[in-house]
Amino acid sequence: MPEGDTVWRAARRLDRALAGQVLVRSDLRVPRFATADLSGREVVGTVARGKHLLTRFEGGLTLHSHLRMDGAWQLYALGERRRGGPEHQIRAILATADRIAVGYRLPVLELIRTPDESDAVGHLGPDLLGPDWDPEEALRRLLADPARPVGEALLDQRNLAGIGNVYKCELCFLGRFTPWLPMGEVPRPERLVALAKRLLEANKARGMRTTTGEDRAGLRLWVYGRTARPCPRCGTRVQVAAQGPAGQERHTFWCPRCQTGPAPG
Repeated sequence: MPEGDTVWRAARRLDRALAGQVLVRSDLRVPRFATADLSGREVVGTVARGKHLLTRFEGGLTLHSHLRMDGAWQLYALGERRRGGPEHQIRAILATADRIAVGYRLPVLELIRTPDESDAVGHLGPDLLGPDWDPEEALRRLLADPARPVGEALLDQRNLAGIGNVYKCELCFLGRFTPWLPMGEVPRPERLVALAKRLLEANKARGMRTTTGEDRAGLRLWVYGRTARPCPRCGTRVQVAAQGPAGQERHTFWCPRCQTGPAPG
């Protein structure tokens, strides 16, 4: 699933390509907005809000999209072959005189009034990569339920916006506790919040995410995706288990030697 840094890059690409340009064509391929026509409107810009994208148009309209597991926005020059997926996966097309933005497999796509953006993203906690970042408020929200496992608390976008499953696992490894440790038992939780901010900032403009400082394939992450492979720090086999409420479980990776705290049964 795209995380906050990936969505930040998507917003920057869309903004650079479309902002200040007038749409010559729009096509929203979702039943509720299939008849909406944005052509003739200037694109004000695109911003990220956590894992959400907000593309604003003159006249006070915003196209709200969310990538979730495998959604994507791709940019093409006029006449360029589209490689983002088959035609039936396209959910949105925004075209200017020289560029085309195509949204593939977008599970969330809605046209809203710009003053009503809070209806779509107002529930989010402080955005790790946004201008509203407030570490004290993020910490307050995380600690509001001290019995909740830290892994679940980090993924809850109402606490702080932008962390996905990769960063959840990596942050817990770097903190040396398992993702099942109750949030109230996390040592110096303010350091966890600061580290989350530092990691996303360091990776937001990178093509390949790294939490280890290494750029070589297979060495960029400490534990995520390393099932049964040796921990880069101690050599113990990395383990994986599901974590989260029923129906929302995520594969969670951890090193049983480097990380202390409870583990799944």
